[in-house]
Order: sequence, then structure tokens, then C-alpha cells
Amino acid sequence: MPEFALGLAALGRPAYINLGREDALPADRDVDAMRAACHEVLDAAYAAGIRRVDVARSYGRAEEFLAEWLAARGHRDVRVSSKWGYEYVAGWRRDVAVHEVKEHSLDRFSRQWEETRELLGYQLELYMVHSLTEDSELFGDAELLAALGAVRDSGVRLGFSASGPHQGETIRRAADLEVEGRRLFEAVQATWNVLEPSAGPALAWAHDTDIEVFVKEGLANGRLAVDPPAPIRHLADERGVGPDAVALAAVLAQPWADVVLSGAASVEQLHANLLARDITPDLPDLAEDPGDYWATRAALPWA
Repeated sequence: MPEFALGLAALGRPAYINLGREDALPADRDVDAMRAACHEVLDAAYAAGIRRVDVARSYGRAEEFLAEWLAARGHRDVRVSSKWGYEYVAGWRRDVAVHEVKEHSLDRFSRQWEETRELLGYQLELYMVHSLTEDSELFGDAELLAALGAVRDSGVRLGFSASGPHQGETIRRAADLEVEGRRLFEAVQATWNVLEPSAGPALAWAHDTDIEVFVKEGLANGRLAVDPPAPIRHLADERGVGPDAVALAAVLAQPWADVVLSGAASVEQLHANLLARDITPDLPDLAEDPGDYWATRAALPWA
């Protein structure tokens, strides 16, 4: 069975696009309250056997919260992945028009790499390009690729996350990138869920070529937990679990999945997610058109 990892996208900043997060977070989402909530969920994840945590430079203060938790608890067996490319620009406000800005440039990589390394140090074992798409300037930037190759050669594994309706094409193109005759990326993080399974064939191919596969957004940014299709709701009722567990069980069942992210915003949500380990899903085809799925995702409010 794939490993679970805890993703901190919903716990490192006061606003995010995950549905079902509102009542899980502190009423006052100041920095101290969010730090405490983040540490509480990290403690619960560790107690449940989770040893992988995923963050990003754009997740508000998630890297900082994680670094503080690691230092306070002394856990040296936690494997950390982070991502560069997006920059958080909301200033800890929930009512801004733009929360993060993407740029796959050498300047941004160099700065964010130093910021991440200063916070997470030796426990950073995987550094990913955040939300790579086919039109990213990264593919044609020889200086950036050389800088990435130098980090790879230093012993830090590199990967990339993919987004959008053409994830499959991006995955295949990025997985074939080489620097100085060696594959650049050893891991991919992509969206797969029962509503948007289109990246499945590319992820299976990546897994078969020894690329570690992380699955993100297994709950479709909360849609499958808050308003699930009838077959998921019915199976959840039969098994006495929440629809989130059924949806994540469908992800765990994919033979090419190595790591499945839980984006839980509370201890209760985390424990509910982990019940997926005990379920064998039997669901019909629930896939949406990828273009429609990603348009719906893009319209989700930051709250």
C-alpha cells in the first residue's frame, strides 16, 4: 500500500481553496493560532505513523512551522519534500485578489532554494518544481537546468508537481529531462482523483521508469468530502466512514501510487482520511472532462 504523507498547504496560511476547511481551523487565523494548529496535526500524523511531510515556499509560513516543529520534537526520521516556483504574496490576509504568483526562473529558484535550505536543512530530501506545465520557461532555460543539476549532484533529490488538464504530457516531457547525461527528476507529484483520473497512464509510465509518484488533491480540493457523488456517499454509509476515506481509498488502490497526500486541516480530518487504509473501493467511472474539472478548480474561492 502507498505511504500517506501530510501536506501543509491548508495549514501554513490563513486562506486556501480547499472546501471543508472553514470549521477545521482556528476561529482566529493569526500566525500563532495557525502555527499551533499545524503543530497539532503534525503531532497526530507522527503518532499515526506518517513520516513524510510536504510543503512549499508558497504555503505561507508552512516551511517555518515545520522547521520549528522538527526542532522542538527532535524527529530525525521525517522525510521532507518542498517546492519552489510560486511565491506567497497575500501578506497573511484572506481578502486579497492574488495569493501566490508563479515564476520558473533562475532568480526565483536560486532565492527560494536558499530560503528552503536555511529552514529545513538536512531533513529536506526532495525539492520539486511547483506546478510545472508544458509551457514553462524551465524547459528552455539552460542556466536554470544547470543549477538544478548542481542541486541534484549535491545529494538532494529533485522532482516536479504537475497541474492542469494536460498533466500527462507534462509528466512525460519533464521525466525525460537530462542534465549532463543523467535524469534530472526522480519524483512527480500530480493530481489524481475519481473526478480527474486523466494523468493515470502517464503516472503509471513514470512509476514503471523508477520515478516516485506522489498523488495530490485526492479529494479534489475537498469537493469529494463536502459534496461527493452518490456512489461515494453510499459506499461511505455502508462502511461507516466519511466520503473522504472512500475517495482516498480509490487513490491508494492505484498500483502506481507510491505516496498519497492528505491535506487535512485538523486532527479529526486526518484521522478520517486515514480510515482509507481499511477500505477496498468499488466505484463506477465518475470522471469529469479534464477541462471542466480544472475550470471548476480554478473557480474555487480562497477562504
